[in-house]
Amino acid sequence: MAKASKRKSWAEKMGKPATPEVKIIDKGFADLKDGSKMLIPTPRLIEDYLKHTTPGTMVDIKQMRVDLAAENGADYTCPLTSGIFLRILAEYTNEERMAGKPLKKLAPVWRIIHPKLPVWKKLTFDKQWLEDAAAKEGIKKFK
Repeated sequence: MAKASKRKSWAEKMGKPATPEVKIIDKGFADLKDGSKMLIPTPRLIEDYLKHTTPGTMVDIKQMRVDLAAENGADYTCPLTSGIFLRILAEYTNEERMAGKPLKKLAPVWRIIHPKLPVWKKLTFDKQWLEDAAAKEGIKKFK
């Protein structure tokens, strides 16, 4: 008999990890140098960051990483976990939207996610609402 695996919901994934962590990396990768302090963010930290962005303004993911690192006493923010946690936040936000939560109460993931980001292809929902939400704010990134 095959063992059934229970996948965590997007809501459950939003809470893991619970707190951001700063680590000293001993081997450089991507744009990170060895010996640097690297922030491992959380989905909630990214959510909070996006909720404090200006409506109608496109957010650059690299700038978000720079800002989060500075706010948390690190040199860099991990690019890998940032992308993973951004996807978790986007999927969770979509579920909240589908449950009837008003757009103004959602994390504005449409200000950062666009078709050229790798996370775009991994999203499991119809991305048209991201385009519509961006357009409502005057963001023309999809055109």
